[in-house]
Amino acid sequence: MNRRYFLASTAAASSVNASALASANDTIRVACVGVRGQGGSHIQAYSGMKNVEIAAICDIDETVMNKRIEEIAASGKKKPKGIVDFRKLLEDKEIDAVSIATPNHWHTLQTIWAVQAGKDVYVEKPCSHNMFESKQIVAAARKYNRIVQHGVNARSSAGLIEAKQKLVAGEIGELYMTRGLCFKWRDTIGRAKTEAVPNGVNYDLWTGPAPKREFTKNRFHYNWHWFWDTGNGDFGNQGIHEVDISRWLLGVSYPARVTAMGGHFMFDDDQETPNTLNVAYEFNEGGKKKMMTFEVRHWMSNREAGIGEGGKKDTNTIGNTVYGSKGYMAIEGYNSYKTFLGRGQDPGPARNEGGSNWGNFVDTLRTRDRKIQNNDIEEGAISSVLMHLGNISYRLGRSIEFDAASYSCPRDSEANKMFSRKYRAPFAVPEKV
Repeated sequence: MNRRYFLASTAAASSVNASALASANDTIRVACVGVRGQGGSHIQAYSGMKNVEIAAICDIDETVMNKRIEEIAASGKKKPKGIVDFRKLLEDKEIDAVSIATPNHWHTLQTIWAVQAGKDVYVEKPCSHNMFESKQIVAAARKYNRIVQHGVNARSSAGLIEAKQKLVAGEIGELYMTRGLCFKWRDTIGRAKTEAVPNGVNYDLWTGPAPKREFTKNRFHYNWHWFWDTGNGDFGNQGIHEVDISRWLLGVSYPARVTAMGGHFMFDDDQETPNTLNVAYEFNEGGKKKMMTFEVRHWMSNREAGIGEGGKKDTNTIGNTVYGSKGYMAIEGYNSYKTFLGRGQDPGPARNEGGSNWGNFVDTLRTRDRKIQNNDIEEGAISSVLMHLGNISYRLGRSIEFDAASYSCPRDSEANKMFSRKYRAPFAVPEKV
């Protein structure tokens, strides 16, 4: 799928066929999948919506699953079904949509299975675990004509929607660069010994497409982020939010060149992915060269552009800066922007107001109109590609070039080989969706 296909598919699929949801008053039945961590935020969001029912909870850890079911029932809501195997969930014809917050290595395959079963999907960031999956998840969403929302919340934030409008209007002049910041306190994970799989955990289903490894606590809940089999490091964990914001605000898609360097500094532990990373992207779209830089830091750090200064001394610095010919814009988190104009850096327009990405997803389900959708899967796939290219450059130890038309790194067999992985049967992401 080349860039022309992406653009054409978006234009052709601005709306989707009507489903059983005949009006705004019809109840949408959602299944929440993977509910230990971020999945709890999914449950909270849908629980607060009118005419939305959490019909099922799906998790390979029965202890976690049962706890969430009881919490929902205790809140006065209808008690949802409990399902361990995601494939069984898809057999339920009454479920309209699935909301996925499983580990990264499952996101694409579960989404493909869901759209093939006629379900709409909300899928957490990053939507793919590798470059190949970024193509396949969009292809499947388009082929089966389903609404698929990427779980990067900033695009549904009133503050950042206004920030984008200000940039398009030229508030800080001609844009030439953005900088993403992911300075987050991450302590050592230590070294974990092999042990028995906990009771109530279906570890084979948890492993899914990834190679089967001996069970350790470091490869399981949350710390899976720091292993290449299942995660993408903090670049693909927290950083993907800022990558998406930077790309969106700068108004670019695919880079022409990517250079990354970093390492796993300070701690001697099980972590495979870098905890310190610098990535530079060069864009050459429409005859205009633009640049994006990104930095991950895992420990003590200064602030930048005032981002994080309102918190405690040991809080994180998470955000973006956008640079133009007349000033710059500082984005803090997902909801807030400030502008600083001219050489004197005089305060300009600012706003701090959030929104609900889940709410936008449900609104899109009711209307079946992608024109109101803030976070279509195609945008998520492109942002995930940027993250993957950065990690590929880091792992190769050198710069790489990328050609959007061929969706490849020209004349670079080493880089292209890292676009996909060997999948563990029967959990392979299909070549043809």
